[in-house]
Amino acid sequence: MRDREFERRNARLMAAQSEDPRLRALSLDWFNRASRYEYSYHFTWMGRPIIQFPQDIMALQEIVWETRPDLIIECGVARGGSLILHASLLELLGGDGRVLGIDVDIRPINREEIEAHPMYRRITMIEGSSVDPEVVARVRALAADHGSVMVVLDSNHTADHVLSELRHYSPLVSRGCYLVVFDTVIHHMDPGLCEDRPWGRGNSPRDAVQRFLAESDDFEVDVGIDRKLLITAAPGGYLRCVRAQAPR
Repeated sequence: MRDREFERRNARLMAAQSEDPRLRALSLDWFNRASRYEYSYHFTWMGRPIIQFPQDIMALQEIVWETRPDLIIECGVARGGSLILHASLLELLGGDGRVLGIDVDIRPINREEIEAHPMYRRITMIEGSSVDPEVVARVRALAADHGSVMVVLDSNHTADHVLSELRHYSPLVSRGCYLVVFDTVIHHMDPGLCEDRPWGRGNSPRDAVQRFLAESDDFEVDVGIDRKLLITAAPGGYLRCVRAQAPR
């Protein structure tokens, strides 16, 4: 039985902490300081580097448990930790849930480790650009075999690339499920932390999300997640699908 009073109290406190300017400033300052040491690279999930902040890992767990997707699509494989996270959560839920990872370059050492992992039985990987028409067509065909779909975008972080991903993959997301856009925090980060990358302030996932939401009313930002986390790589990037699922 749910403790409604406990939930209401938590909601009040989360709203209050999100409106505390000093706490928000300290959280961002901590994020920037920790990022100098590549903080998000220091964690693993079931043995694979996950390259996420612990707060976002927790948020993903809560989302998957609540929405119970049949398919989780992730653009950006890296070392595979997020694929293993999603697969392990689907394993706990039972059923036939699958994870689909897409990356322009799945390095052999990472592919070997992912394929050797016990959770690989739930994982499919596609090597290629997430916005390549042939890759998109393959993903859509695979998604058609699943009931409810969640999408996570964490590959190339330039605004144009992320906006293209949003346009390609948002139609696959089921009503009530999530489209998570990582690294919207780039807009708030110290510019020097991105100086060796093609993205940065004014050219980041946040800019893509704002343009996408301006052209689509199918999604809304889950502000409750932002209020809860404070420290996150995806502020304003947890998008919930609020429309009826269109035929794929």
